[in-house]
Amino acid sequence: MALPIFIMIYLIITLGIGIFSAKLVKTSNDFMLAGRRLSIALCAPSMFSTWYGSETIIGASSEFIEHGLLGVMEDPFGTTLCFLLIGLFIARPIYRMNVVTIVDFYRIKYGKTAEKIAAFFMITSYIGWIAAQFLAMAIIMEVIFHIPLSLGLIICCCIVSLYTVSGGMWSISINDFIQTSIIIFGLLFLSLYYLVNVDDPSVYFNDYPKHHFDLFPQNTWKDWCVYLTAWMTIGLGSIPQQDVFQRVMSAKSESVAVKSSYLSALMYICLGLLPLFLTLAFRYHYPKLQEVSASQVLLQGVLLQESVWIKLMFFGALLSAIMSSASGGLLAPATIIEENLIKPHYSQMSDQQSLFLLRVSVVLTAIISLLYALSSQSIYELVAESSLISLVSLLSPLLAGIYLKKSSPKGGLLSMILGPVVWLICKHTGFEVESVLFGLLSSMMGLVIGITLDTFERSKK
Repeated sequence: MALPIFIMIYLIITLGIGIFSAKLVKTSNDFMLAGRRLSIALCAPSMFSTWYGSETIIGASSEFIEHGLLGVMEDPFGTTLCFLLIGLFIARPIYRMNVVTIVDFYRIKYGKTAEKIAAFFMITSYIGWIAAQFLAMAIIMEVIFHIPLSLGLIICCCIVSLYTVSGGMWSISINDFIQTSIIIFGLLFLSLYYLVNVDDPSVYFNDYPKHHFDLFPQNTWKDWCVYLTAWMTIGLGSIPQQDVFQRVMSAKSESVAVKSSYLSALMYICLGLLPLFLTLAFRYHYPKLQEVSASQVLLQGVLLQESVWIKLMFFGALLSAIMSSASGGLLAPATIIEENLIKPHYSQMSDQQSLFLLRVSVVLTAIISLLYALSSQSIYELVAESSLISLVSLLSPLLAGIYLKKSSPKGGLLSMILGPVVWLICKHTGFEVESVLFGLLSSMMGLVIGITLDTFERSKK
């Protein structure tokens, strides 16, 4: 009984923090960007929590069991790469632009049509991500409380929506700080527990073939396509995303934004590898887990622990990760809906009306994501699809807009449209493995064609 009671208390505390954080929200800017006042102590954990959710703990650990390290290049390795690239190339120029959403960037560089297209792709990409977090929380509810999955999805949706609606980015950032502390303590405690409970930790690796721990694929075209796609899916595809952008813009200074990106990368790779280690340890100590489905090994392994405290630490860390990721995911598309789709049509809108619409948008996004989660059962697939959309449509115009001296409206539009079109065509015509690479190359090609056309028109004037 201790575990269900603890989970209930934890959820109540989380809601309480969200409601308390509402006192810090006076303006729409407070709700969206925490008034741009986050210190590194709040900004770095919040950035880390952006994607450290169900994919990293449950999804990646099950992929690791079935496919080895090559199965988890996407996450945690690709995600770590994403944070490093943001710190190196994106955080400074984006922070200096002082815009509210990343979609604003596409409007400034490529025009209002580009803004609408970018908003569509951005919002679409988040539905799968949020749905994956809801699904992961519902699975935990099913395991601990024996609640039917569909009912658990509804409960999880209500919990995350309520505290996100209450305090916005302030609620998310404060909860992220607390939840990241629980994640670090919980996963480190468990991992150290199993390291000291064997004379030689190498026994955890002995039951697996050597190639299970390879970092590079076999030398075939398709193997390398899969490998590169895995690195790029989140490593590059998540760069033009509103949730991480929102954390960057919420920092109190440019320096804090950059340092938070680097610190997030370090935290992510360290804590991202711990669930993989725990799956090895559980299967060694509990041989009957060899018969359990890969997605259940981590959860069932923890439930087999004799110590109630170990269970509390793990499920506390797991719930913390998922809720942090889900809340940030909800706020991101809600901000785009209000700022880029609704607000431009109402020039006389007051700030309090904007704040109200932001909260309505959070609820709307949650409902759509819930419906999508009810129709899918795969956390891993939901997350992968969400990042591929932005990779083939938004990455190339983002980098071009930042680093090229002159913007090209035609280039931005062609890049956003051509990439997804080629990706979808290839995906459904027998080139599924290569589809992401072809989509990204097509997006880059569209950019080059558009720049050439704009340059030619300017030269004629």
